Amino acid sequence: MSKKKSSKKPSLAVVGATGAVGTVMLSILSERKDVWGEIRLIASARSAGKKLMCRGEELTVVALSPEAFDGIDVAMFDVPDEVSAQWAPIAVERGAVVVDNSAAFRMDPKVPLVVPEINPKDAKKRPKGIISNPNCTTLSMIVAMGALNKKFELKELVVASYQAASGAGQPGIDSLREQISLVAGTNAGEVAGDVRKFVKDLGAFPAPLALNVIPWAGSLKEDGYTSEELKVRNESRKILGMPKLKVSTTCVRVPVLTTHSLAVHATFKKEVTRKAAQKVLEKAAGVTLLDDPENKKFPTPNDAVGTDATWVGRVRQSLDDKKSIDLFLCGDNLRKGAALNTAQIAELLAVEFTA
Repeated sequence: MSKKKSSKKPSLAVVGATGAVGTVMLSILSERKDVWGEIRLIASARSAGKKLMCRGEELTVVALSPEAFDGIDVAMFDVPDEVSAQWAPIAVERGAVVVDNSAAFRMDPKVPLVVPEINPKDAKKRPKGIISNPNCTTLSMIVAMGALNKKFELKELVVASYQAASGAGQPGIDSLREQISLVAGTNAGEVAGDVRKFVKDLGAFPAPLALNVIPWAGSLKEDGYTSEELKVRNESRKILGMPKLKVSTTCVRVPVLTTHSLAVHATFKKEVTRKAAQKVLEKAAGVTLLDDPENKKFPTPNDAVGTDATWVGRVRQSLDDKKSIDLFLCGDNLRKGAALNTAQIAELLAVEFTA
């Protein structure tokens, strides 16, 4: 499903422009090459009329409606699953190609799941007029793993994620900030006993997140797994085109505002040394290698926050298997994990609309 090419710059809608990812999206649009003509900001009726800055221009948010998509070539959605499920097809009916950041269409066989560094050609195969953006946890690792897969051929991934509060949206950010403020001025010895004495309202999480880690992200699914854990498995398989890839994941929420981290044990069909893996990662698009353990240099969320790359370090060949490596990586879940990848997909579409 495509449109005729034109010398005129295509128009873009940002749906969910006032949300946590939406605001990052506006910043990213202002930073990247200007490939768009009109940019239209769309949100719920309660946000209509708000003024937001994008590309140095003050834009007025309009309410979500069928008419809001008239004249739009590409619509980027960052809204809850149920909103995307309802409104993405409407946007397509009004003439837009949709790039959706929700989980509503990710596993639909007629909707491509795209990471431009890995499978950009899949963006052209969109019979429903919709392209899906992967989950932020998957995106935080898949660029690096995709590069390694091309060289060494993946067989299995064992992943432990350390996910930031912002992965739960603005409520997650607000909950962690409130909990931190409650314990900030208290005696360290008292807090060490039980944070729940100070944190009564858990907010977006099932346990206190301040000074704690929670082995849970997402909702309960089959066999005790969470939705986040299954997304990493299913989405990695689809993006890499490897439906039988073995993937085991445990997702953990940590008291970090923004940037997801993952510890990955990857097994390949070919032998892989530490130096060979480092060489691939050094050259991989979208990857920053920071791996100097002798000088205690390795990626942390503080390094990755606000940046576009996946940061990789602690690369080691497995002690027990010459076809396996272990590594640690970090990626800003609001940028590459959501807004940036969506913008990159949209830019692939912009090329199609321009002569």
